[in-house]
Amino acid sequence: MLERLKDHFGFDAFLPGQEEIITTVLDKNDALVLMPTGGGKSLCYQLPALCFDGLTVVVSPLIALMKDQVDNLRANGIAGAYLNSTLTASQSAKVQAMAKNGDFKILYLAPERLALPGFRQFLSTLTVSLFAIDEAHCISEWGHDFRPDYRNLKTLRRDFPDVPLIALTATATEQVQGDIIAQLGLRDPGVFISGLNRSNLTYTVRHKRKAFDALVDLLSAHKNESAIVYCFSRKDTENLAEDLDAVGLKALPYHAGLSREMRQDNQEKFIHDRVPIIVATIAFGMGIDKPDVRLLVHYDLPRSLEGYYQETGRAGRDGLPSECVLFYSLGDKVKHDFFIDQMEQVEEKENARLKLSQVVEYCELNTCRRRHLLAYFGEIPQDANCGGCDICLTPREEYDATEIAQKILSAVIRTGQRFGGRYIAQVLQGSGSKKVKENGHQDLTVFGIARESTDDDLKQVTNALVNQRLMVKSVGTYPTLSVTAEGMAFLKGRDSLTLDKPKAVAENSAGFQAEAIPPNLELLEVLRDLRTNIADQRNLPAYVIFGDASLRQMASHLPKSRESFSRITGVGSVKLEELSGPFLKVIVEYAEANGLAEIPIDSGRANARQRTSGRQRTGDRRSRDSSSSTLNHTKELVELKLSVDEIAQRRSLASSTVAGQIERLVQDGAALDLDHLMPPPERMETIKAAFLRTGDVRLAPVRESLGDGYSYDEIRMVRIALFPNGVIVPEHAE
Repeated sequence: MLERLKDHFGFDAFLPGQEEIITTVLDKNDALVLMPTGGGKSLCYQLPALCFDGLTVVVSPLIALMKDQVDNLRANGIAGAYLNSTLTASQSAKVQAMAKNGDFKILYLAPERLALPGFRQFLSTLTVSLFAIDEAHCISEWGHDFRPDYRNLKTLRRDFPDVPLIALTATATEQVQGDIIAQLGLRDPGVFISGLNRSNLTYTVRHKRKAFDALVDLLSAHKNESAIVYCFSRKDTENLAEDLDAVGLKALPYHAGLSREMRQDNQEKFIHDRVPIIVATIAFGMGIDKPDVRLLVHYDLPRSLEGYYQETGRAGRDGLPSECVLFYSLGDKVKHDFFIDQMEQVEEKENARLKLSQVVEYCELNTCRRRHLLAYFGEIPQDANCGGCDICLTPREEYDATEIAQKILSAVIRTGQRFGGRYIAQVLQGSGSKKVKENGHQDLTVFGIARESTDDDLKQVTNALVNQRLMVKSVGTYPTLSVTAEGMAFLKGRDSLTLDKPKAVAENSAGFQAEAIPPNLELLEVLRDLRTNIADQRNLPAYVIFGDASLRQMASHLPKSRESFSRITGVGSVKLEELSGPFLKVIVEYAEANGLAEIPIDSGRANARQRTSGRQRTGDRRSRDSSSSTLNHTKELVELKLSVDEIAQRRSLASSTVAGQIERLVQDGAALDLDHLMPPPERMETIKAAFLRTGDVRLAPVRESLGDGYSYDEIRMVRIALFPNGVIVPEHAE
């Protein structure tokens, strides 16, 4: 198996759990595989397919994913094909003829095709060795993405009793797992549940205030990197894509209401890196499975934690650090509640409302988000602090919340235990709202006794009281608070309540362990350009040629021979033969020009694709250029009075990369004259005043203060010149 793994897929070792699953399938036993997105599920049926004599049939609900998978198979020298609605009748007939002739090892199908009697008859004429059911949670009514067409799959066991089945999913509760086994008729299956933790992902929840500006800031920080933004409705996706385009961030919409041609065109532009941002609906999914997505944003509230986890799983599938940001507001909850109210089935309505309440609970957490998310799926991490969510990364301090907790409990009781948290906050803050006056609650003794408390302060304590069972929050469109017996005892007794709160606003990103050998960033950009050119020539997505992890390894280790190149992650026999020439040429020429030596690769360790588990601060997230030559090159061009854009063009780098190098040079003490990079004096003074006024060195708050008439680039250059250490010192300070 290891020989086939290296020869076709370019890896020297299996990821955790893969070998046992593959062995089970090769023994012709059924299997249920629960593995996170990016954990290597596809290999669990693709490698057995190469070992079996007959055809492996893969059922997938995502048409776009079928094409991606087949492109990857063919790039690795594996014969594969798909049958779906994108093919003409003649094209489908050709694929079926080739399948009958034994020209393919793997055939991808949509579940709808298996419902066609004529196709089932055709399938019976083939030698099928294995059925693989991808996204198997779709067969369960208890799953977050139930699809009725998946119910047809239960007849596969009847029609093909001797063919093993492997069901794969990234998200399935215990209830859904049992339903999958029952619906597919799996016989004494091996059940494999891999750790669901995606350590390379950062989870952040932000209150939805000035969300568009915050989104622009996030996308600007990930300039030229692939990003997905989920929205609530079709109209929202189109409007947001237009708004992003208007501020210079190339974005396209993707939803079920677009024509098939437009969906396919937008998808192709995203996959081929011609457009970095895709804006899609939550409800319909996307069918886009791109391994190098570095930022995934839920601009609106997701419907369930299962769906949220599945969607965030589209980020960082290549194992490299990536961000997942969720914007949260109660207004989004109200929108979901409206549509839930339209459901006819009482059980369906109650299930949807429960799932939505679980998402709200996740958003309002004051404890580790990763731990909560994993616990939902039955996995309890040992560490209370994951180091990779906004809660764990924000410095926190304890405070005595006893008094404010007593005020909240008193207000809930005195208002009759029939209102929600927001209304209770209004009473405590002394709000003059129409509703408070209509209820006569301005006359209560608790009215206005917490005027100094913010909405966030009151929300945190309210959530803590619910979590500690001192209050109960009802489930429904308008949840209400009531005090438990324990809450009454707390109110009357002398118990105290200690909570913690952030010392400062969380960073946009979490930090991850830096690579042992950071890549040469200049060479990395050259390799990316080469990859893009080859991909365009072959009409393939760039990541099919080589993933980012492979390119970063090339730029780190500088292989100068075919033997060394063969040890790069993802280099199998086909890619070694077809691609080593052009990539080695670029690497060798660059290394010789800059006097750089090859760094040997430990092949076993390098190709295992082990995820990094250690973490460090944000500033180390993006690997810094270890080669002084590339910094010196930038320094020389700055001294020649070239602009940032001119330097970027001359060096084939992104302008953000050049700006980062200038910042690094200044921080390292380089004596640089940056006057020619600065905006006019009057604009510079205005920007400086904005930094001092906001007291923040981040770009987004300053730009928000200044307005749209100022660009991120000029604000950043002023920051480099005035605050080289990243700290604002007031002018009157000694």
